[in-house]
Formats: sequence, structure tokens, C-alpha cells
Amino acid sequence: MAGKKAFAQKITTVSIPAELAGKIRKKCKNTGFHSVSSYVTYVLRIILSDPKELEKDKRQVFSKEDEERVKKNLKGLGYL
Repeated sequence: MAGKKAFAQKITTVSIPAELAGKIRKKCKNTGFHSVSSYVTYVLRIILSDPKELEKDKRQVFSKEDEERVKKNLKGLGYL
């Protein structure tokens, strides 16, 4: 049991307007995001990430399969 506690993440609650949460819920459909919380966590990690890490990501080459998955997610989010 002690091993499980070592890997548990501490979390906190953040309040957002219900209207915004509803919009995020709609964006989550047909994507890899299963909850408003997972989507918001993902977006915040991108925004707050180290600029050096963002540069590394830009240089990575994606497989065709990865590219198609990203396009599907972006389409589900309304960007394509």
C-alpha cells in the first residue's frame, strides 16, 4: 500500500464558469480527452511549460499515424 501512495498525485480544485466548462465538455467529444479536468490540465501544461521544452517538441518528427491522430483531435476540438 505504501507504494501506491508514493505515486499518487496531489490535486486541487479550480473553479471556472459553468458556461466555459460546458464549452470544454463539447470540445472533449471525439477527442482523447475524457473530462474537462484532463483537457484543462493539458492546456495549462502547454501554456506553463518551459520554452526550451516547447522548442524540443517543435523539432520532433511525427509518424503519419501520430499526425492523423493529432488532426482527428484538432478536428474534434473545432480547429480543422
